[in-house]
Amino acid sequence: MTAFHAYDIRGIYNVDFNKEDAYRIGFFLPKLMNTSKILIGRDVRISSPEIYEALSSGIMDAGANVYNAGLTTTPMVYFLTAKYDFEASVMITASHNGKEYNGMKVSGPNATPIGYAKGLNKLEEMIKGEVIITEPKGVEIDFDKHDVYEDFLKTYFEEKINSLNITIDTSNGMAALFVENILGSKPNYLFKELDGSFPNHEANPLDPKNIVDIQKAVVENNSDIGVIFDGDADRVMFIDEKGNFISPDLMIAVIGHYFIKNKEESIDVLQDIRSSKAVEEYLVKQGNINMNTWKVGRAFASVKLHELDALWGGELAGHYYFKDFYYSDSGILAMLIILNVIADFKQKNIKVSELIASIKTYANSGEINFKIAQKQEAMEAVRKHFSETESPTRFLDFDGYRLEFPDWWFNIRPSNTEPYLRLIVEAKTDSILDTKLNIIKNIISDFS
Repeated sequence: MTAFHAYDIRGIYNVDFNKEDAYRIGFFLPKLMNTSKILIGRDVRISSPEIYEALSSGIMDAGANVYNAGLTTTPMVYFLTAKYDFEASVMITASHNGKEYNGMKVSGPNATPIGYAKGLNKLEEMIKGEVIITEPKGVEIDFDKHDVYEDFLKTYFEEKINSLNITIDTSNGMAALFVENILGSKPNYLFKELDGSFPNHEANPLDPKNIVDIQKAVVENNSDIGVIFDGDADRVMFIDEKGNFISPDLMIAVIGHYFIKNKEESIDVLQDIRSSKAVEEYLVKQGNINMNTWKVGRAFASVKLHELDALWGGELAGHYYFKDFYYSDSGILAMLIILNVIADFKQKNIKVSELIASIKTYANSGEINFKIAQKQEAMEAVRKHFSETESPTRFLDFDGYRLEFPDWWFNIRPSNTEPYLRLIVEAKTDSILDTKLNIIKNIISDFS
């Protein structure tokens, strides 16, 4: 089935999967996860209620109980899964994808991600089997824990946040369930109505066209900072007071100011393989930081954070993971932690753009996508060229290739979710960046 991917089940509803598929996924999920109770949350997409009905019917026909969390953010489902010891949960969402998409994020005990390699591959085979309805059937149990989750988030709200002028775009998505309840009416809110048709812009802050409104509003309102969420609120991104988008990896360094209390304590931090060298260089000046680099995606990051017992971690895509959040990611929690830090800097008369300028010490290409069929061959050609013509100071090969040199580095990797080869180049100067980028583009062009 085309909807099964590396990290989740996702596609255009009624094209890549339909309610019969959702029913079958529900029916075989209790057996896959060896459980008699499954937690389900859902986003506000038009198709989510229909998918919920089919999925929950399948689960109950298999003899397992459904715990209905209602409309939720994805991180809320992670939180409830771990806090209430569920062996399995499903969040019905397509996150940042367009309105015609939907999907399911499956988690196991302690909100461990269940990606394709960890069980979705087996589920894809299981759903081809015969459905034999079990008696007695399971039942649906109302499991509204919005107040519990909100109370947890509020423990990260400090009064100093009220000193900030904040503009927040919830993208007509699930962050709107909680953000105003936590921060109150003082911030300037954009598109806070829950609307699964996403009438104002797609709920994907990584696409520049979707942040135009908040960039303009931040400047017009003289805001200290802008905050924008994706559709299911597992990702969050930020705009400085000048209306400039802040590369999400740099916020891994900003978060450090919240957790680093002294220079002596050794702290593990996680970043993905695409992260700027500036992040580690900044953090090691703040404290005794062990920076760990790993694969892209929650299926890898959450597990690695737990393995390292790291305090926090982050990704270029705007996911931020926290030990105190069951090693999972939460956009709203990341926002609160970062706002506390920004409030501290405001008291010192340091603006967000000035803080970011002190971190961002490299010229960076941003992530560039190449749509080519021969992804592996192109990657090998790039690696071979620079391994032979220069002397790498560091070589990582667990998610594509990252080769580092004295004054620049690059990461080239195949997308796990789309037909693209992704490239990032970073250098000490713009001229070095341009030179290296042109060489790589020329090599890749031979494979397009």
